[in-house]
Amino acid sequence: MVAKAIIYTIVGLFGFATFYPFWYILIASFNSGADFTRGGVYLWPRVFTLANYREAFLSRMIVNALTISVGRTVLGVLLGISFTALFAYAMHIRTLPGRTWLVIYFFITTIVGGGMIPYYFLLRALNLTKSFWIYVIPSIFNFFNMVLMRTFFDGIPSELRESAVVDGANEWRVIARIYLPLSIPVMATVSLFIGVAHWNDWFTGAYYVSNQKLYPAATYLQKILTEAQAAQTIQVGRETAAMFDAINQTTPQSLQMAFVMLLTMPIVAVYPFLQKYYVKGVMVGAIKG
Repeated sequence: MVAKAIIYTIVGLFGFATFYPFWYILIASFNSGADFTRGGVYLWPRVFTLANYREAFLSRMIVNALTISVGRTVLGVLLGISFTALFAYAMHIRTLPGRTWLVIYFFITTIVGGGMIPYYFLLRALNLTKSFWIYVIPSIFNFFNMVLMRTFFDGIPSELRESAVVDGANEWRVIARIYLPLSIPVMATVSLFIGVAHWNDWFTGAYYVSNQKLYPAATYLQKILTEAQAAQTIQVGRETAAMFDAINQTTPQSLQMAFVMLLTMPIVAVYPFLQKYYVKGVMVGAIKG
C-alpha cells in the first residue's frame, strides 16, 4: 500500500505539473488584464471578464489568421490523408514494378535536404510565396505517415484484395470499399498528426510569406509576442498599440493568453474523440504475430 501511495503521489504531481500551466493560461485569459498585472491570480479568475476574447475577435488580423489556420488545416488533412493513403496502398502491393526503389528514393528525401534558401527559391519559382497554397501543397505527402499507413495495410489479409479483384473490382474500388473502412485507426492517427502539424506551424508563415494577410494563427501569435516584448522598450506600430490599449481591461499579456487558448482549444477538443484510434494507430508494427 505504501509503494502504491508513493506511485500515485508521484503520478499526481507529474499530472498537476502538466495541467497547471494550461489552467493558469485559461484563468489569465478570463481575468481582467489590469487586475492580472497585480499578481496573486493562481486558481481562478479574480476579476472575471470576456474582454480579452472580445478584443481578440474584434481584431480583423486575428480573425483572418484563425480563418487561414482553419482553412489550411482542413484542406491539409483532407488532401494529405488522401495522397498518403493512395501512395501507401501502392507501396503495399508487392508486385508493383520499382516498389523498392521508390521507397528508397522517398526515404532519402527525409534525411537529405537542400536547406532553407533553395527551398525558398523553389517556392518562389512555383509562385507559392504569395499564395494560400504554400501551406497545403508542400506538405501533402509525408514519408513517415506513408510508412505508418502501409504497415497497417500490410496487416490486412491479402485474400480480401485477391477475392475482390477476382470478382471484377478495380484498384479504386478495392481501396475505397475494403482498405479505407478497415483502416480507420491509422487514418485517425495520421489525420491527427497532419492536423496538429498544420495548426501549430508558424515557421512557414514567418519565413516564406511576406503578406501579413496570409499569416496563420500560429505565425500571428508569434508576431504578437515579439511586438509585445518590443513594446516594453520601443514604440510599436499604431495597429498593435491600438489593439492592446483598446479597453482598460485588456493588456498585451492578457490578450496573448486569450489567443493562446484560441489556438489550443481546437486540438484539445478534437483529441478525446481520436484518442481510442490514436492508441491503436501508433501501435502499428510494434507487435509481430
